[in-house]
Amino acid sequence: MSNEPGRSFREAWIAGVKQYYPGEPKPGYITPWDDTPEWERQAAAAVYGQVRDFIAVSDGATARLGREQKGRFVALCWIAQIYKHISDPKPGYVADWDELPEWQRQTDADIFEHIERDM
Repeated sequence: MSNEPGRSFREAWIAGVKQYYPGEPKPGYITPWDDTPEWERQAAAAVYGQVRDFIAVSDGATARLGREQKGRFVALCWIAQIYKHISDPKPGYVADWDELPEWQRQTDADIFEHIERDM
């Protein structure tokens, strides 16, 4: 799997965190790609691929989804990756959409829209 989709995902994540996070984000939230742990790189690339494939198999009809729907899809794909890479994740790592802070919801929606633009 190429690193470029994961890097694109990470760049969209960092941009969202910088835009929406209230106050100073935790350093781990804005760690540059080259310093990101390998499991997280793999997860970012996988989620990018899932979103890309979802857009492709819907023949671009995902453009008609609302931001919340787009963000929910990214969040759910990310949760699956957390379970894949972390045997006993913290509850906050696998929180459902309704439990996520607003900054994270907006960032996830931005990631989906970033991938749409990449395509």
